[in-house]
Amino acid sequence: MSLLPTITTVDVQEQAPRVAVLPIGSFEQHGAHLPLITDAAIACVIVRELAAAYPVLPLPPITIACSHEHGTWPGTVSISARTLHLVVTDIAQSLEAQGIRKLVLVNAHGGNYVLSNIVQEANLTEPRMSLFPQGREWQTARERAGLVSDAHGDMHAGEIETSILLHAEPSLVRPAYKTADHDGGERRFLLTEGMRAYTETGVIGFPSYAAATKGKAVLASLVKAFAAHLDVLGN
Repeated sequence: MSLLPTITTVDVQEQAPRVAVLPIGSFEQHGAHLPLITDAAIACVIVRELAAAYPVLPLPPITIACSHEHGTWPGTVSISARTLHLVVTDIAQSLEAQGIRKLVLVNAHGGNYVLSNIVQEANLTEPRMSLFPQGREWQTARERAGLVSDAHGDMHAGEIETSILLHAEPSLVRPAYKTADHDGGERRFLLTEGMRAYTETGVIGFPSYAAATKGKAVLASLVKAFAAHLDVLGN
């Protein structure tokens, strides 16, 4: 199954969706066992599941975003928070021009902090935009899936990301995940020192605990949680 939406303009016309969902990821290192597109792929997987369960318009992903904490790690490419802000707001305006006034940003990269500000600004006069999944929804998904690690310890290329891809896109996962665990510690100055101060491999997490069954359960939990976002947007 494709990571990109394959709907036609006629499909959209017939469906007449009121809400669009925009996957946002990154293009950054994920150790030796996951590809640079990991975050974008996970965002697309989530949107694919949402579009199968709800009457929403799935959009293609923003694949390069704010990965500055990864510095110059080979292959990592970033855009500024200013640019990401402009791209998202331009997309929202384009959707509004055709009558789709509600947008959910499906973010799979923790470094895209500016998305929270975009959503706040969009909702100044009425609910127009939401950010998904939120921290509590990720945590609930971890609990329901029986993940061993917690969100802090499993920050990057760990159990949850590897599990989702083992279930949804197993061809993207290389066998090295079984021996790639790394504890990055407290990481008080991650924003100042970047990832390299806390990991030599690029991994901060525990991918050896990953399993396709866990990834399936994580996605099922997120799909269920999404209904509340449609409710708050008044769909």
